[in-house]
Amino acid sequence: MDILFLLIPISLIIMAIAIGVFLWAIRSGQFEDLEGPAHRILMDDDDPLIPRKPQLKDDED
Repeated sequence: MDILFLLIPISLIIMAIAIGVFLWAIRSGQFEDLEGPAHRILMDDDDPLIPRKPQLKDDED
């Protein structure tokens, strides 16, 4: 029973920290665009990720 005097304050502190982190995330704009990253992964990039080697022309002929 004495352990409750320790566990209840610790749980309240952890809950306050979690609420603080959640409010910080809301204020910093973490939840502004929830659908953007899901649509961005489906879009095809026009630029290749791996640079291509320049093609050499045969000027000897």
